[in-house]
Amino acid sequence: MAMATLLLLLFSLLISSYAEETFDVRQHLSTVSRYGVVKDIADNAFVASKIPDECRPIHLNLVARHGTRSPTKKRMRELDYLAHHLEVLLNDAKNEAQEGNVSLQKIPAWLWGWQSPWKGKLKGGELISIGEDELYHLGIKIRERFPDLFNEEYHPDIFSIKATQVPRASASAVAFGIGLFNGRGSLGPGRHRAFAVITESRASDILLRFYDCCENYKDFRKSQEPAVEKLKEPILDEVTSALVRRYQLNFTRQDIASLWFLCKEEASLLDITDQACGLFSASEVALLEWTDDLELFILKGYGNSLNYRMGVPLLQDVVQSMEQAIKAKEEHHISGSYEKARMRFAHAETVVPFSCLLGLFLEGSEFEKIQSEQPLQLPPKPPQKRNWRGSTVAPFAGNNMLVLYSCPANNSSKYFVQILHNEVPVPVPGCDNTDFCPFEVLKEKIVNPHLKHDYNAVCNVQLEQPEPKPVTSRLSQLLHWLFSRKEKNETQSHKQRVEL
Repeated sequence: MAMATLLLLLFSLLISSYAEETFDVRQHLSTVSRYGVVKDIADNAFVASKIPDECRPIHLNLVARHGTRSPTKKRMRELDYLAHHLEVLLNDAKNEAQEGNVSLQKIPAWLWGWQSPWKGKLKGGELISIGEDELYHLGIKIRERFPDLFNEEYHPDIFSIKATQVPRASASAVAFGIGLFNGRGSLGPGRHRAFAVITESRASDILLRFYDCCENYKDFRKSQEPAVEKLKEPILDEVTSALVRRYQLNFTRQDIASLWFLCKEEASLLDITDQACGLFSASEVALLEWTDDLELFILKGYGNSLNYRMGVPLLQDVVQSMEQAIKAKEEHHISGSYEKARMRFAHAETVVPFSCLLGLFLEGSEFEKIQSEQPLQLPPKPPQKRNWRGSTVAPFAGNNMLVLYSCPANNSSKYFVQILHNEVPVPVPGCDNTDFCPFEVLKEKIVNPHLKHDYNAVCNVQLEQPEPKPVTSRLSQLLHWLFSRKEKNETQSHKQRVEL
């Protein structure tokens, strides 16, 4: 019995050691994850549909997030403050060591003299070379995967490319287009060709920046952010206590939040995983990742129906484009006379609500709850498994594709839609958990329930407006006000003369 117990203990230690060695922190960075690192992480239990040989793709919709970007100016300032505070903590530790209270041996060497890699940078948030590469290769892979869709000579009405006015999104669209039309033009040695990227003003872009135009959402987010921070505090406090004990430095909760952000930026942008990320154990990384995923769920995802209902104009646009493609097919329009692909490049705040509108990443009976407008439970805390992970829902360059197929030999439906997330077919609860859904079923079960929510009704506060009065009535009111004011002035003037 003692020998069996010992063997079991040794086996557990080996398994634990192996798990630590195979743990890749870059797969646990929530929405700061790089596309190539996480795109192939999928539900191995799901078997993608075998598309019948007679089915042919006739139209493609793409909704993609921009590629990997540099930190924003606000975040770079946060890292500069972290560097300053780390210097204070290290000086305090040296003083404590001189008094014999702590040991400096526990402090990681890289912390001494550390400065932010982005120190002195005046601009931020731009697409970096890694992000350009992500979108460039996505364009190449989509053309290779659907050659029949991209065999036409380029025309902006056949291959529509749209982006938000934010430079990292439009730059992503350009990188994608260079890959998509690679070798199809006459510009330079690479035979590139020019193509159009259409952008809408930020103030009115309800297709790709609906969250910026939705007043109710902005109010909701502002009101919920403090509550989200409160939810994260117990985890941050737990990790803070662990790191204070481990490294003998008096970290604050804010230090840990900033070090976790630094870990994500170093790992994703610089492939550095042994500095800030090395401060945390695998279980601590899992907890910090979960807090990020909670925030994503509550403020951008299924946590509130407003988060995704405001994306209804985008859903309508996607369905309309497929209906137009079906009409062109039914009316036997010649190839080159109708749109074959509509591709959009935006942000996590666009991709996440759109994924929710499609019903992706739901578990069990959650789709029925969404349909009946019931709230969902928060994603379960590690080590429990969960579908909702920011690293797969919306990594850099994360995307949803809806590919419309014509299946003339099918007796029940002539048109089907394949739904892919990050290029991988995914189960859709509204379509009996298949990835290949009859177009009419998609419309009836998934799209139409959302269409009863009008964007203006969802987003704009409806105030009671007084009935407009006739012009003559308003004119008489103005004259009355002027005469009454004149009489009041004359009375006051007379009163002053009497007093004098």
